[in-house]
Amino acid sequence: MPATTIPLTLVRPHSGQVQVKLEASRFNVLACGRRWGKTTLAIELLAVPALEGKPAAYFAPNYTMVTEFWRELTTTLKPVIARQNATEHRLELITGGVIDLWSLDAADSVRGRKYARAIPDEAAMVKDLAHAYHAVIRPTLTDYAGDCYFLSTPRGRNAFHQFWLYGQDPTKPEWASWQMPTTANPYIPASEVEAARLELPERVFRQEFLAEFLEFEGAVFRRVLDAATAEELPKGAEGAEYVIGADWGRHNDFTVFVAADVKTRSVVAMDRFTQIDFEAQANRLKAMCSRFPPRVILAEENSFGGPVIERLQKDGLPVRAFTTTNATKAEIVQSLALSFEQGTIRIPNNPVLIGELLSYEATRLPSGMMRYSAPEGMHDDTVVALALANAALGRKKIELTMY
Repeated sequence: MPATTIPLTLVRPHSGQVQVKLEASRFNVLACGRRWGKTTLAIELLAVPALEGKPAAYFAPNYTMVTEFWRELTTTLKPVIARQNATEHRLELITGGVIDLWSLDAADSVRGRKYARAIPDEAAMVKDLAHAYHAVIRPTLTDYAGDCYFLSTPRGRNAFHQFWLYGQDPTKPEWASWQMPTTANPYIPASEVEAARLELPERVFRQEFLAEFLEFEGAVFRRVLDAATAEELPKGAEGAEYVIGADWGRHNDFTVFVAADVKTRSVVAMDRFTQIDFEAQANRLKAMCSRFPPRVILAEENSFGGPVIERLQKDGLPVRAFTTTNATKAEIVQSLALSFEQGTIRIPNNPVLIGELLSYEATRLPSGMMRYSAPEGMHDDTVVALALANAALGRKKIELTMY
């Protein structure tokens, strides 16, 4: 009988993707930079056994990633899909092969399944990856003697890093691993990678684009003491331009205002206080504005900040609101960290400010995002106000909401 023609065309793999396929063992770990092409590789790796009539499975850290991958998978494999169930995220191909997509948020539902290939994607983000692998994923490969590909951008030195080390160990021939930076993808312009290098703190760039395993837990800001050469001034200079970052406090938190000179990128004044009403807070901000007339005041609006900002705007102050989320806070903190690393910001030798900067921490959330905060029992109000002032200086493009 003549061979059956499968009506499917996949994206031509680049050299790094070809290398992974040629050198693969049974258990494979790929650490790659952003935009390297792991999604394209994952689709091809799933398609191969499924087109041979075998079952394969894709695993993601959460349901959101499952739905995102589902859209790309169904679009790419559309010519060979016989049936699809979007609720269960299950594809049946015209060959009889099956591809299941699972969220490891609900890993127990995978028990009892049998697969010829498993692909845990963004594996470094999986909460307790070692347990998910040994208790859930690995047993599904037994009947078919199936293989496994862990794909991810690194997220510190966790279980994904440990699995990657297995692939570097000559005494573990069933394991293979690779480290592929973004630059290994020839379709990504070098100018884009270079722009990221200039915009991101060194550690973030090395992890996200060079695919390096770095220990992120701990201090965020470096070269802080080198930057502590500015002097606070009683009032602004004639013709100088200023910006102000404002972090509002309530109860036991501090309210902090930080004024910075646009030209010299130096902090020229800081006001930190607590346990006074909003009327008094507004008046103290107005007092700083009279000494250092700002072209913009970037103020945190969460909780009670909105009404205060609206009133100040009615009084004629150039206040813009900054909505704090994990993502937006990470943006301004990383931008401030970059300013310290590049020596483009100067701060006064203020012990409170320096203490908060040196103790500020980054911790990795189960989602993979970084959480920036002060250690338990400490404050970070001066850090946030300084980060807002730095953002207002224009180093980082941010979304500002005007009331």
